[in-house]
Amino acid sequence: MNRLAHETSPYLVQHAHNPVDWFPWNEEALEKSRTENKPIFLSIGYSACHWCHVMERECFENDTIADFLNAHFVSIKVDREERPDLDDTYMAAVVAVTGNGGWPMSVFLTPELKPFFGGTYFPPEDRHGMPGFLNVLKHLANLWATEKDPVLESAAGLAAHVAAQKSVQGGEYAGQLNAELFPQAVTAIERSFEPAHGGWSGAPKFPASGLIRFLLRANRRLYSPSARRMAEFTLDRMAEGGMRDQLGGGFHRYSVDAKWLVPHFEKMLYDNAQLSMAYLEAFQCIGKSRYQWVARQILDETIEEMRAPGGGFFSSLDADSPGGEGMYYVWTKEEIDTALGAEDARLFCEVYGVRADGNFTSHEPYHVRQNVLHLARPWPEAAAREGLSEEELEARLKPMRQVLKKIRAHRVRPSTDDKIITSWNGLMISSFARAAQILDEPAYAQAATEAARSLRARMESAGGLMRCYRGDTARVPGFLDDYMALANAFVDIYECTFDMEWLDAAIQLAEEAIRLFWNEDEGLFYLAAVSHGNPVVRAMPRFDNAEPSGNSMGTLLLPRLAQFTGKADFEDKARRILEGHAGMMGKVPQALPVMLCAADFIIGPVTRITVAGEAVAGDTRALLHSAHAPFVPNRVVVLKEADGRNRVPAAFQDPQAKVDGKATAYVCVGEQCGLPVTDPESLLAQLKD
Repeated sequence: MNRLAHETSPYLVQHAHNPVDWFPWNEEALEKSRTENKPIFLSIGYSACHWCHVMERECFENDTIADFLNAHFVSIKVDREERPDLDDTYMAAVVAVTGNGGWPMSVFLTPELKPFFGGTYFPPEDRHGMPGFLNVLKHLANLWATEKDPVLESAAGLAAHVAAQKSVQGGEYAGQLNAELFPQAVTAIERSFEPAHGGWSGAPKFPASGLIRFLLRANRRLYSPSARRMAEFTLDRMAEGGMRDQLGGGFHRYSVDAKWLVPHFEKMLYDNAQLSMAYLEAFQCIGKSRYQWVARQILDETIEEMRAPGGGFFSSLDADSPGGEGMYYVWTKEEIDTALGAEDARLFCEVYGVRADGNFTSHEPYHVRQNVLHLARPWPEAAAREGLSEEELEARLKPMRQVLKKIRAHRVRPSTDDKIITSWNGLMISSFARAAQILDEPAYAQAATEAARSLRARMESAGGLMRCYRGDTARVPGFLDDYMALANAFVDIYECTFDMEWLDAAIQLAEEAIRLFWNEDEGLFYLAAVSHGNPVVRAMPRFDNAEPSGNSMGTLLLPRLAQFTGKADFEDKARRILEGHAGMMGKVPQALPVMLCAADFIIGPVTRITVAGEAVAGDTRALLHSAHAPFVPNRVVVLKEADGRNRVPAAFQDPQAKVDGKATAYVCVGEQCGLPVTDPESLLAQLKD
């Protein structure tokens, strides 16, 4: 066993038995490189990554390759989910060298930690036009031995390029922060929309939750049929496709084809958090009951498959399982016929596109005659084809799915990355809290609160907010996105429970984030604190990728906190970030969809809803449900219990009280306030106006 046996990351521990003399990223490894004047081989990946496993089997378990690495390099293994700052920096170098990126990331550094060569997956020998890893190692070792000065010069140039790219001044992105952004953004989004299957690319196809959430806001603000059509069509096609686990309910990471049919089979917590939120908001905005059903399926599977004992949520489920990638999820027609019987199997196979010869092709031999379950046609059309209502079709199919799910449970599950990442948990806690509000589902509020309490307990034991936890161990301090995602989650829990401890905790995290990460000159947050010690550049994340950037989440958080606290500084910082990116938001909205959602809030108007009544009373709960039910994304909600029994936020000190002894709602939109109302329908009417 090598040094990785003592690490907490499941990804690192997976490599503990490799013959490679692995180090984690630490001072011992860096000092060895400097002392012995050896270049560093830095390998970055993550537990659910299929090609990371392939390269491990082919290269890192190969004694010849391991011996050469051990003789000529200092080998360091990093979990990208633990160190997003290192991943961000060195991925920029790999993209600069090769024109593309991905994982596993393979990058070679000087002892001064400057990159001089990089790539992603390498096969062990030359294959399909790709250089073999051993040949790459021999070539680089020879260069280091015979032409070190040109290598160092190249490394200095590449490091300078990355530093310049990551610290670019933001003036070129700036613009006017006003409502004209929104029609410009919708037009730009429409230009790249893929009309055949939805989404904004061909193959591979990734979910674009942030973009969909912005389009829902644009539809509300602009009454835009185009915005609604793009969002609705994409949500429908994703829910019908094989990228959604039709038995479990959650979503895989992306589709390798353009039709959402064949997924790359890992499941990531951050994807399912964002997708559940998108479907919840679409249910509010568009009204399709199937959207709230999809959201419930995601959340229920998260509780079932990814919930840690005591609260909190695990990071991911692997793509690989015994037999090959995705074999846990795929089916032959014979398996379904045997499990369901002839008549039920006929209906199931018709609806879910199952064929005797399989419904997808793959270069992997183990996928012959396998089927990815997906809706072969839209749900209403499938019901009509069978002469059933949609409800009747669901009633027929639900027990069949349960039978197959029980059979699937006896297969060997893909492995779980059981570390708890703070930012991803923040995203999922927010989704559970919002689902509790929108669907009036107390179990989701409990899941959100238990996860949040678990994280707060870990913070206290670790002496502050950490990036990730596994068991009782945490080693990496929190990054910007950890602070912002968790603070947003605490605000969402406050609007579920109206317990001021959560709002206080959110304010505390926001203030700590400003102290650790804010760059006053640039008007932007850094990704990492000084203590993280990034060796090349202290980057400021601007753009949303698979996860929203910390700056985007900050622009969502700070204006909300300003509404509750009355602190102008919170909103001023968010406004500076948004103004610094307003030009790009209108021109390239795909890069900044979450900032566009924040711009919609800060431009306003904001709806402020105060409910006066007892928390446990039925009439109070009914008003609160009406406050959360419609799609009013730019709103804040406060409960004032009678006789001041609960503490309320600083900006909600007006003497609003019950009318005629009944729970009463007060709605203000911007500077205009409506009449107090005591029945839920009247409150709904005010909010819809």
